[in-house]
Amino acid sequence: MKIKYILIAALTLCVLVIGRWAVDGLAEPRTITVGGDCLTSAPKDRTAITLRVRVLDESAAKSMKMASTKAAEINEYLKTLDVQVQTSEFNSYEKSEWNHVTQKSEDLGIETVIALDVSAKNIDTIEKVLTQFAGQPDVYVTNLRMFTATETLQPIMEACLGTAVENARTRADALAAGAGKRAGKLLAVSYGADGIGVRPTANFRMAKAEMVSMAADTGYAGGALTGKDTEVSVHVSAIFEIR
Repeated sequence: MKIKYILIAALTLCVLVIGRWAVDGLAEPRTITVGGDCLTSAPKDRTAITLRVRVLDESAAKSMKMASTKAAEINEYLKTLDVQVQTSEFNSYEKSEWNHVTQKSEDLGIETVIALDVSAKNIDTIEKVLTQFAGQPDVYVTNLRMFTATETLQPIMEACLGTAVENARTRADALAAGAGKRAGKLLAVSYGADGIGVRPTANFRMAKAEMVSMAADTGYAGGALTGKDTEVSVHVSAIFEIR
């Protein structure tokens, strides 16, 4: 009889141990959530301008045709250069202005606007475009700028993300060390980044009799456009298992 009770007790103990092991195995691991950062920069390797065609006429059809013809002429010239071109605006609308003598708004006609964003690796190429279209009727050049190309920025961003995660692990290890633990497996991570967008370094407007009209504090001088590198800032929020 005693042997029977001993066997039952041993079996019960085994069940309890196995059950506790199973519960512990299913339980969520203890975790720690920390942030990690990386700040770096990327060279601005492309220069761009915006060519804007503006044509005003009483006839909507004539206004659109003249603007389209001029834009096509510009595109034909740009095909001879190593540039990237994108149409950023195509708009036709009624234009009016306020007459201070009659104290009423007067219709001027239909204005058609076509804007072409032109970018190149070489500033000299953009200078050729400026020289070609400076002072031409109905053509205005604006928004001279430098930026970092996507293909240049991508590997820099990826490397910065890796650095931010490493910094998060270092921080997690430091916090866990207070309890005699260390950071284990990375369970989850999310991130945010700044510096991906194109940011102009300066803005310029073409004058009819000059190639470029600029403020004294711009970065354009003697054929060279300079500016700060694109700042890249990455922040991650990482969850690590504590061991």
